[in-house]
Amino acid sequence: MNPSKTYTVDEAQQRLEHYCAYQERCHKEVVQKLYDMRMIPEARDKIVVHLLNHNFLNEERFAKTFVRGKFRIKKWGRQRLQQELKQRNIHKNIISVALKEIDNNDYYDTFNTLAEKKAEAIKETNKQKKRKKLADYLLYRGWESAMVYEKVFELVP
Repeated sequence: MNPSKTYTVDEAQQRLEHYCAYQERCHKEVVQKLYDMRMIPEARDKIVVHLLNHNFLNEERFAKTFVRGKFRIKKWGRQRLQQELKQRNIHKNIISVALKEIDNNDYYDTFNTLAEKKAEAIKETNKQKKRKKLADYLLYRGWESAMVYEKVFELVP
């Protein structure tokens, strides 16, 4: 995007429609994009309202898609997902609804598979260091600490 280019409201609106149609977006991303396009506040508000009214922008749909994708592809736990959505200014009620997209059985299966694969991959002979590496890895991915420590001591007795 050319930083010196100016956009009419209609041009900006059309660009943002494509931006939102390409991939689910949250309000924060859209407002930032409009800000980067140097749109005045009134134009930003008008475009955001248009996107909401025409269903290009939907926080709940974004949150659900985000949760499903990051869980399935990056194997993130609920803590990390919640934190990432909060950083995007998603309301806590929407976050709760989105986290329900993850089936509990899938959640535990994914966690166990991830922990076991990582435990095998860590080539550390010192048990304490191996436990720490495994725990740090799982905690960084946003898995609940109680689950993590229980699994660490199960895999590295």
